[in-house]
Amino acid sequence: MNKKERSDKAVLGVRRFISYLVLILLSVICLFSFYILVINATRANAQIQQGFSVIPGQRLLANIKTVFANKEIPILYGLRNSFIISASCAVLTTYFSALTAYAIHAYNFRFKNAAFTFILMIMMVPAQVSSMGFVNLMKSMHLMNTFVPLIVPSIAAPVVFFFMKQYMESSLPIEIIEAARIDGSSEFRTFNHVVLPILKPAVAVQAIFAFVSSWNNYFVPALILEDAKRKTLPIMIAMYRSADYLKFDMGQVYMVIAISILPVVVVYLCLSKFIVQGVAIGSVKG
Repeated sequence: MNKKERSDKAVLGVRRFISYLVLILLSVICLFSFYILVINATRANAQIQQGFSVIPGQRLLANIKTVFANKEIPILYGLRNSFIISASCAVLTTYFSALTAYAIHAYNFRFKNAAFTFILMIMMVPAQVSSMGFVNLMKSMHLMNTFVPLIVPSIAAPVVFFFMKQYMESSLPIEIIEAARIDGSSEFRTFNHVVLPILKPAVAVQAIFAFVSSWNNYFVPALILEDAKRKTLPIMIAMYRSADYLKFDMGQVYMVIAISILPVVVVYLCLSKFIVQGVAIGSVKG
């Protein structure tokens, strides 16, 4: 090994060391807030008001019992409601958005570009603009205080559609679809058994985003849901924070937030392998 090769190897080692150092620093910064959350979830209200502590407290089980024993804010119902709504939205959003993207990608028809442009234009309309009209429509259809207005509209998701469309253009050759048609496969069979397996990484990514977005959604559920046993977790967390000052317990608030984050972490861990597969496939193709 000559002097130049040793020099290049040393430079490469320094760059690798700096890269790992930066990644470790960013990881610590990102995880520090979660560490504070876990620590404060194990402490009493008076201890939290005294300031930050590196050592966990001894109120973990007490905070858990207090949170689940609160009959005014039934957390178990909130977990159930949030999971039903979020899981349903994730499934409907990813499937029908992929189906719509498949129709735009695989078919040539009149006004195809106009339809694509119109769907993208809907992305610019915020939900707050149409909220009052949406609530009035749900009242006229007698769907207030139900999960239907929170689940069914997720079928139309322009952002997810656009992501699926772009992924299909890079990873779904039209020749595969034509080969399935030549073999006599119906369009739905082609989509469900040929296209969807190719779209697994994209579906996994968008399912995580849709689940988290629906799980954290506060605005629309607060307008639709009235019964305490039908409210979602974000609404219940807000109810904890808006409690009377004498009854306000920061330990319970941190515990509720920790409970609300746990299902999101589980969903991410279950779907993360598909994301890694997608990145690996993309790097190989590149």
